[in-house]
Amino acid sequence: MPAKTAPTQAREEPMYTEEYRRKLVSPEEAAEAVPEGGALIHGLTMAEPPALLGAIAARVAAGGLSELTVYSLLPTKTACESILAPELCNAVKAYTWFVSACDRDLVDEGVEDFIPCHFHQVPRLISDGPPLDVCVTTVSAMDTHGFFSLGTANDFTSTAARKAGKLIVEVNRNMPRVFGQSLVHISEVALIVENHVPVRPFMDGPALPEDCVIGQKVAELVPNGATLQLGVGSLPGAVADYLMDHKDLGVHTEVFGPAMARLIQKGVINGHRKSLHPYLHVYTVAQGDADMLAFMHNNPSMASFPVSYVNHPQVIAQNRRMISINSLIQVDLTGQCNAEFLAGHQISGTGGQLDFVRGAYDSPGGKSILAFRSTARGGKISRVVPRLELGAAVTTPRMDAHYLVTEHGVANLKGMSTKQRAQAIIGLAHPDHREDLSREARKLHLA
Repeated sequence: MPAKTAPTQAREEPMYTEEYRRKLVSPEEAAEAVPEGGALIHGLTMAEPPALLGAIAARVAAGGLSELTVYSLLPTKTACESILAPELCNAVKAYTWFVSACDRDLVDEGVEDFIPCHFHQVPRLISDGPPLDVCVTTVSAMDTHGFFSLGTANDFTSTAARKAGKLIVEVNRNMPRVFGQSLVHISEVALIVENHVPVRPFMDGPALPEDCVIGQKVAELVPNGATLQLGVGSLPGAVADYLMDHKDLGVHTEVFGPAMARLIQKGVINGHRKSLHPYLHVYTVAQGDADMLAFMHNNPSMASFPVSYVNHPQVIAQNRRMISINSLIQVDLTGQCNAEFLAGHQISGTGGQLDFVRGAYDSPGGKSILAFRSTARGGKISRVVPRLELGAAVTTPRMDAHYLVTEHGVANLKGMSTKQRAQAIIGLAHPDHREDLSREARKLHLA
C-alpha cells in the first residue's frame, strides 16, 4: 500500500488569494469605508496602522468626514500626528483609556477625554458599549489558510475587531506572526491595505544608576521557577540584568519586551515550571524593537491572548509563584500608590497595574512588587510623600500594596499597622528627606 502523503497547501491558496485580491484596496479607498458620525478603534502602539490612520485623517482634513469618534489606548506619534492631530479636533471626538506622552497635552486641553479603567476590563467596555463601526489595525501577512496574526497587539483589539461593523487591516510583513488566540481569518476582514514599512519601535528609556541598584534588590525577591510580569519603563531592563543566574522562570505578562526576549534566549526563561500554560510565553501586548519582532515571528512558544484573559486577576493568580514587577510615581506614608497623576495632570493611566498587584498576591507563593526611584529632579523632590496631593489618583490602594522597593531598601507592607508601614516607607526615602517625612508622620499620628 503506498504511503500517505501530507495534503498540499496548493488547493487552499487560490481560494484565499482571490478573496485577498478582491478585498485589497488603497488606503484612500479604505478610508471611504469609515461612515460619517461613526466610531473607530485603532490598534495599540506598534500595531497602529500608519497608512490607514493617515488616510482617514486626510479625509477628515479635507472635510469629507466629521463627527468621528476615536478610541485609543497609549497612542504613539503615528496616531497623534494623524487622526488625533489637534487641528482635527473640531471633527474628531477622541477618547483614551491610557494617556501617553504624545497625548497628555490633548487631555490637559480638553481635546481628548480620559476614561479611567482597569486594562482587563477594556474589552468588556467595548462589548457592552455603544455601536462600533470600524476597527483598524496592523496585522501580519496572511498564511496559506487565510489567517492574519494580530502580532504585537491582541489586548482589546481582538474584541474590537469582532464587534466592529467593518474590520480593516493593514498588512505589514514586518509584523510578527504569533500564536495563542491571535489569529483573524480573512472571512472576518472587510478591506485590506498593504504597507510593508518598518514597524515603529516602542522602547523604554535608558536605565539610571539607581535603577541598577533597584534591579538587584528586586531580583533577589524573585525565586527560581517564578512566573514574571514586568511593567514598562527602564526598570524592567535593569531587573532582567540581575536575573541571568535564575533558573526555570516563566512569562505571564501584560507587556512583552526586549528584556524578556533576552532572558528567553539565555535560557533563563523557559516556562518549564509554570502551572498555567507551561512552556508558553503568555502576553497581550509586545513593545520593543526589530530584534524583538524577529524573535517573536513564527515562534511557537509565543502565546498572545486578549487582555480580558491575560490581565484578569483570577487568571493571573493561577500561576504559582507569580511575581509582578511594576513602578510608581509617588507613595504616601499610608502606602497609597500613585502611578498616573503628577502635579495636577493625568500623565498615564491605571493600565494593568492593579490587575497584576492583586493577581500576584493571590497566587500561591506570589509577590507584588512596586519599584521606584526615591527622588526626582536630581534629588530635590521626594517620591515618598506624607499624603498624595489633592485630586491625585490612587492606582494601588494601601490595602493592596505588598512589596515596595527603592535604591534604599525593601519593605513588605502586608500585615503592618499604619504606624509600622509609615516608618518602613520613610526608610525607603532618600536620607535627605527622612527628617521632614518623620515630622509629617507625627502630625498625621503615624509615629
